[in-house]
Amino acid sequence: MSAPTTFHGWLCHGKDEPMKWEEMKLRAEDDYSVDMDITDCGICGSDIHTMDANWGQPRYPVCVGHEIAGICTRVGSKVRNVKVGDRIGVGAQSGSCHRPECTACSTGWENLCRTQFTGTYNGVWPNGDKSYGGYADKWRGDCRFVFKIPDNLSNEVACTFFCAGVTTYGPLKRHNVNSDSVVGVMGIGGLGHYGILWAKAMGAKVVAMSHNDKKHDVALELGADDYIVTSDAESLAKYKGKFSHILCTGTGQDFKWETYVRLFSPNGIFINVGLPEWNFPDISPMLLAMSQVTICGSAIGSPAEIEDMLRFAAKTGVKPYLQTYPMKDAPQAVADFKAGKPRFRYVLKN
Repeated sequence: MSAPTTFHGWLCHGKDEPMKWEEMKLRAEDDYSVDMDITDCGICGSDIHTMDANWGQPRYPVCVGHEIAGICTRVGSKVRNVKVGDRIGVGAQSGSCHRPECTACSTGWENLCRTQFTGTYNGVWPNGDKSYGGYADKWRGDCRFVFKIPDNLSNEVACTFFCAGVTTYGPLKRHNVNSDSVVGVMGIGGLGHYGILWAKAMGAKVVAMSHNDKKHDVALELGADDYIVTSDAESLAKYKGKFSHILCTGTGQDFKWETYVRLFSPNGIFINVGLPEWNFPDISPMLLAMSQVTICGSAIGSPAEIEDMLRFAAKTGVKPYLQTYPMKDAPQAVADFKAGKPRFRYVLKN
């Protein structure tokens, strides 16, 4: 049977323009390519930022969506990790250079490849074809960034792991969160709720952190052991010198390092995974030195981390809070997302 050459998807042609369901050309096949009939695609804040040109000028038209799950329908001659009929998924990255001289790729950190990082959408494949995402009926990409979904995870649950899930799981695992850890999770949204779920499953004491008390009840429902309002000095004072880690998934422009650095126990780790449209303030060298805190960021996750996360989720039963929409209602789902309605992930279904 000949390979399909086109797909149908929701295309955005410009900032503030409505998405349109249109036919577009699939990337060319090669020995490592995998075809997927999409069943589910999560909505990520990155989708909105891209369509709205908040992170630079997109390669319009764009078809966004990088939390994709579906059924494998075709594989190239060198594909060994998945086969036709498997339930599979892909996340925010679909390609890297794989060159032995690339320090990132050769050491298992393909997510940090600076030579040929191919985003699942709004990117360009090495052959010059554009990459398109999962607000669509079909997807074709590189098998080295495609993952088999465990039997006990549904596609609608698993798709959200491939971006939001690994963005929060990866750094918590990498920085050794365990039963001795006290983890603060800043921002209780699509990423933050995952942070609570992962940290609890890793055995940590978890403290949800938000600028008001509106998400108090749901944070405890998710498994948080405590909740603090970051605008309340008395609430913050309870945890002075207590946190081993803070996972920052979101904060306001009133953020001050002095407020949070004092919350760490010795050698604490501040992990930022949020991508606001503004920069963090400067930090004084004296404050940094005398706190001995590590400030770091994290970019999605490597393929190895994604595999590890899927095994961990299958073993522990971690599942996100999500709401589904038919793929035909993607414009409404995006509008609801922009209105701040998700609790906490939206998934489009074919």
